[in-house]
Amino acid sequence: MNAPNDLAMKTDEVLRVELEVFKREHRDLDEAIRALTERGTSDQLTVQRLKKRKLRLKDMIAMIEDRLTPDIIA
Repeated sequence: MNAPNDLAMKTDEVLRVELEVFKREHRDLDEAIRALTERGTSDQLTVQRLKKRKLRLKDMIAMIEDRLTPDIIA
């Protein structure tokens, strides 16, 4: 995953593409976690790792969305 300070060097177009990729991966992880826990035979360590990855993606998504959303001075 990209470091936060890399965001400043990327164009909005690149960030939009990355945002969609990260959102898709976040949804996929959510489905994988749900499937593992529904089976009941899931490895807790694996589930924890997937959840941590999902949280990191959520943070990256938030940072990119903040960068793409213009500041509105009211």
